[in-house]
Amino acid sequence: MKYFFKLTLIVLLIVSCKSPEARRPETQKTGSFIKESAERNKKLIEAQHKLIEDIIKNNPENNYIASQNGFWYYYQTKVEADSITPKFGDIVNFNYNVKDLNGNLIYSEEEIKTQNYAMDQEELFTGLREGLKLMKAGETVTFLFPSQQAYGYYGDENKIGTNIPLICKVKVNTIKQNTNN
Repeated sequence: MKYFFKLTLIVLLIVSCKSPEARRPETQKTGSFIKESAERNKKLIEAQHKLIEDIIKNNPENNYIASQNGFWYYYQTKVEADSITPKFGDIVNFNYNVKDLNGNLIYSEEEIKTQNYAMDQEELFTGLREGLKLMKAGETVTFLFPSQQAYGYYGDENKIGTNIPLICKVKVNTIKQNTNN
């Protein structure tokens, strides 16, 4: 019995001293998912740009401008006088509405209400934030935003769904300069 106990103890010691081996992956990723996702996004962007180009072509009375940030816009009211555009920390008071590319109203100015936005210090979707930087007090501009400049893949989790390009009509009421700059 003593012999059996000693032998069991020795076997257990030998087995427990074995170093653990790394677990091998069951499958290896080839990167195909990422490639497919990138290809889907390219096609989505291309399709949205085509829709926006059609809107621009069908509305020659509007002088559309392509921004460096990947959206288009035109002025309904343009202030020619020397005036400021908002900089970091300035408070922009503005109204806007949101439509889909077919012109269907998603959010009205009344629903959104007048906004006070501290430039680049608060949350605002990318296109609108960059669009406000182009505007002066008293101007009204209509923006055409592809989905990646709007609410993107997630939407706004309310009325704006996944990958929806938007039209926003924006009126800047006032710009209060940040005196701390």
